[in-house]
Amino acid sequence: MKLKPVCFALALAFSAVSAMPALAAAPKASAAAAATAATSVEGITEYRLANGLRVLLAPDASKPTTTVNITYLVGSRHESYGETGMAHLLEHMVFKGTKARGNIMQELSKRGMQFNGTTFYDRTNYYETFPASDDNLQWALEMEADRMVNSRIARSDLDTEFSVVRNEMEIGENNAFRVLWKQLAAVTFDWHNYGHNTIGAKADVEGVKIENLQAFYRKYYQPDNAVLMVAGKFDVKKTLELIEKNFGKLAKPARQLEKTWTREAPRDGVREVTVRRVTDQQMAAVLYPTSAGSHPDAAAIAAVSHVIGNAPNGRLHKKLVDSKMAVGVGEMPFNLAEPGYAMYLAVLSKDQSMDQAKKVLIETVEGFAKQPVTEEELKLAKTSLLNDIEKTINDPQKLCVAMSESIALGDWRMFFIERDRIEALKLDDVQRVALNYFKEDNRSFGQYIPVAKPERAEIPDTPDVAKLVEGYKGRAAVAAGETFDTSTANIDKRTENTKLANGAKVSLLSKKNRGETVSGAVTLHLGTEQSLMNQSVNMDVAIDMLMRGAGKYSRSEIASRLEELKAKLSVSHSGQNVNISFETVRANLPQLIELMSDVLRRPTFPQAEFDTLQKENLAAIEAQRNEPQAVAMNALKRLSNTGYQPGDIRYDYSLEESLKLYSVAKLEDAKNFYQQFLGADNAEFSIVGDFDNAQVKEALNKAFGDWKAKQTYQRAPLLKAQAKASTETFETPDKANAMYLAVLPMAISDNTAEVPALKVANQILGEGIKSRLFNRLRQKDGISYGAGSQLAVNSQDPASRLLVYAMFAPQNLDKLKTGVKEELERFVKDGITAEELDEAKKAIQQETKVIRAQDKVLANYLRSNANLGRTMKWHEERDGKLQAVTLDQVNAVIRSMIKPELLSHVYAGDFAGAAKKAAAPK
Repeated sequence: MKLKPVCFALALAFSAVSAMPALAAAPKASAAAAATAATSVEGITEYRLANGLRVLLAPDASKPTTTVNITYLVGSRHESYGETGMAHLLEHMVFKGTKARGNIMQELSKRGMQFNGTTFYDRTNYYETFPASDDNLQWALEMEADRMVNSRIARSDLDTEFSVVRNEMEIGENNAFRVLWKQLAAVTFDWHNYGHNTIGAKADVEGVKIENLQAFYRKYYQPDNAVLMVAGKFDVKKTLELIEKNFGKLAKPARQLEKTWTREAPRDGVREVTVRRVTDQQMAAVLYPTSAGSHPDAAAIAAVSHVIGNAPNGRLHKKLVDSKMAVGVGEMPFNLAEPGYAMYLAVLSKDQSMDQAKKVLIETVEGFAKQPVTEEELKLAKTSLLNDIEKTINDPQKLCVAMSESIALGDWRMFFIERDRIEALKLDDVQRVALNYFKEDNRSFGQYIPVAKPERAEIPDTPDVAKLVEGYKGRAAVAAGETFDTSTANIDKRTENTKLANGAKVSLLSKKNRGETVSGAVTLHLGTEQSLMNQSVNMDVAIDMLMRGAGKYSRSEIASRLEELKAKLSVSHSGQNVNISFETVRANLPQLIELMSDVLRRPTFPQAEFDTLQKENLAAIEAQRNEPQAVAMNALKRLSNTGYQPGDIRYDYSLEESLKLYSVAKLEDAKNFYQQFLGADNAEFSIVGDFDNAQVKEALNKAFGDWKAKQTYQRAPLLKAQAKASTETFETPDKANAMYLAVLPMAISDNTAEVPALKVANQILGEGIKSRLFNRLRQKDGISYGAGSQLAVNSQDPASRLLVYAMFAPQNLDKLKTGVKEELERFVKDGITAEELDEAKKAIQQETKVIRAQDKVLANYLRSNANLGRTMKWHEERDGKLQAVTLDQVNAVIRSMIKPELLSHVYAGDFAGAAKKAAAPK
């Protein structure tokens, strides 16, 4: 259940507890057994319990959080005929609770933990990240041990969850890439379950028998089929004792798990498939069966894939995007437990030639005989792949969750072996792999075409991973950082606030980090209400062009330089603000600042890159015109246009207006905008992490201290939006999922006295997992995969809003309207309970602790504080006010400020199509 927001953050929840029939008897529990150490590699130690559970401990006190991740070696590969989607469905069901505890998602939310569960071909994993404490860790380990063998797999819960999973399927059906991916995989594999989408077939999910689901659970959710990992800040001895106590008592099952044995025969020729749906966007993709992820070829496949599909340095980007035959490209090499596949994609606008793109796509991927891999290409690929691995190692949470993929290959140490193999790659390795796998008769693209003499690819057998990793030692563990106190008082104490020569504000918080990592945020403020009139598109183009060529670097060279510096750099804009975020390591920070100076102060505005950008923007806007979420969000934004004229920097354009404006955009206008408006004299810089203050201040002053904008800056305040009831409905033909959005403007800012109580009210209404809206639309009615509310409070102007949202199937429109209406009316009429108040406060408090432990987030806190003239003391006082609100205060705010009758509603979906299907003869 990968939870990926599209237009805005979505809170997700599952159904509540209900009675269940008796499950088959679980193995009899035994006394807790001591864990024995098995092996240790680079700071990670493996222990084993007598019942077969493998335990990985990766202590790191540099972050005040702990992550618990449990991986079960079961995924869609293990499903039987008629049971596709069972592994994913079970992932939903184990959040329902056990005999000893209630709804687990609600309990996780109540404790403010970050969590998720995901299912893929070879594994299912569940993780939770929380502020480090003995109580949180004990609860998480007790919960995971409990639901491993005692989960409530009940018919009543299953009945509700059908609709939720079906809605998740419908969301996937709205995604052009996911649809194409599903079809390509299906046409590629004759027998193997890798040809099935993990979410499963709709008929299988809806027809699953509860007895089969229970049997599947009892078979695979056992200690001998799981790997438990704990990473972050924790006491190793105490943690091991907790694991022994809670997991050691679970009996090892008597059943034996058989290995899957289905293997595809060598391919006899090209296969093709065509998907026809209503859309303004085209896609072309090729897919090639490849080795198992544990095979040595996997490292070479990863490198070749980078050579092929990386943007902007890959061959496809240069041959398709740079030549204006496509607007985007991508690459997806899968490391799977058994022989899998690699996939390469080109995205086209509706007016670009599919035939031409297909020809170039195939010639490029299968063209290594004529154009072998070069030393420069291999070097760039290895640098990029190894940088990604290093960043994962330096982040305990990412490392913990990423280990699930290596565990799925057969052993967690494959993570490090893959890195070693990438480091050792030679040109001969990648060239041999490219010629073996990327050939015509091993290709899937659209339709099957008979050939006189097929050229079969030789797919090697899956290695014996146990022998492969035997004796593997790895290298020295990454040095840990300091134990940092994230209290507001300590953050203020450790933060140095200063200014550059031009007046730009600088906030620096230096601390020792694991891997010597550094995160930063910059905001440049520019223009006035008058000077920015009719400049929105020019600003958008100018800012987007900054990373497409600067100083002595081309777009490709900027990307390469960032890889060399182990850095990330992004530039965006919103309103009058240009926002920059960056990450790197201590040794490379001064050089990254130099590169940022080039990007921001010396852009070259290449005509070819402008032409590409214009195509990309037009294609993206065209694709949005029939996407329910994009259509609904655009309509919602336009409701706030009251008081603004077209051309005002605060005005939101329709998708049609945007198309017209971008189609006539000119590079010269973007250049002129840049020359007039960009500067750092009205700016905030914040950096958090492992660096030297004096060195960084000198570098920032050298890079930006003399940079001033020609045009003056004066903030254009947001006008108060008047709440006015309205309803708009938009048809998006041939879309399986629909979108609902509603907004209630509020004339408040974050200093308004009622805000703490209003935040608590919103947490209960729609922000938390136990929220009223989520429980009604997902748990009770079973019509939405994601639903809830958000409170967006402005820090400077009395221009805030309450947002209500839900994803749903078009045929459930009436149910959605009824559910939202009844819940909002009940919320205002009856208010909240004391129990809800207490749980909401605790959840917000825990969530805040987790968020402030992240350097990237903390950098944005400091940047915002500098802009608003605040310190962390302000946040401490606000937190205190929130924790002090009473039941009467919250209910009073609900009655006075939440007005359901004044909501503006927006619905987008294929409602006409749904009505036609409903009226058709059965």
